[in-house]
Amino acid sequence: MSSIGSYKARQFNLSGLNGISDQTLEMHFKLYEGYVKETNNLTERITEFIKDGNVDQEEMPAYSELTRRLGFEYNGMVLHEYYFDNLQSGGGTGNPQPTSEFQKAAAATFGSYDIWKADFVGIGKMRGVGWAICNQNPANGRISNHWITLHETGNVAGFSPILVMDVWEHAFLLDYKPAERPKYIEAFFSNIAWNEVESRLQKNLGVQSARA
Repeated sequence: MSSIGSYKARQFNLSGLNGISDQTLEMHFKLYEGYVKETNNLTERITEFIKDGNVDQEEMPAYSELTRRLGFEYNGMVLHEYYFDNLQSGGGTGNPQPTSEFQKAAAATFGSYDIWKADFVGIGKMRGVGWAICNQNPANGRISNHWITLHETGNVAGFSPILVMDVWEHAFLLDYKPAERPKYIEAFFSNIAWNEVESRLQKNLGVQSARA
C-alpha cells in the first residue's frame, strides 16, 4: 500500500432514489466516510513500521494485524464507491436496453439476461451480510456473479466489478424489515444507472480488444 497522499471521501448526489430513503443514504454515506478515514489511518500507521525499510520480528504481530485490517477497510471504501456510482437519482430503467453490451454479455455467458438476473438476485438473497457483485473477466469478456463476504473475502483476482450491490443490513434496514431484503433488491434494480454499468463493461471490452 502506497503511503503517498491520502484518500478523500467522494460526494454522491443520489437524493430521491426509488425505495431507498434519503435517511438511509445519509447513514450510508457516513459509514463510507468512516472507511475512507480508517484506510488513511491504517496506511499512516503501517508507513511508520516500514519507514526504515525493515519490519522487525517483534513488530510483526502488530504489523500483520494492521495490514489485514487495511484489506477490510480499503475494500469497504472502494466497493461503496462502485455501489454509489452504479445508482442514479430519479430511478433507472429497471433493465438495460435490449441492444446494450451488457445484455449481449449476459446472453453470451448465461443464455439470457433474465437468467443472469435470476442468478444475481439469488446471490443477493443469500443469508448473511456481504455484497453481490457482477464481475467481468477482462481476458475473455465473460461476466459472472459472486458473493463477497465482508469486503475482502471472495473477490476474484483480476476480475473487474461491473455491477455492485451492497446487501449488508445497513443498506436497507431503515426502509425494510430484515426479512424484506427482496424488496430492497427490487428497489436497487429500479435505481441502477445502466449507463455506468455499460461504461464499465465498455472499458473492459476495450482492454480485451487491445490484447487480441
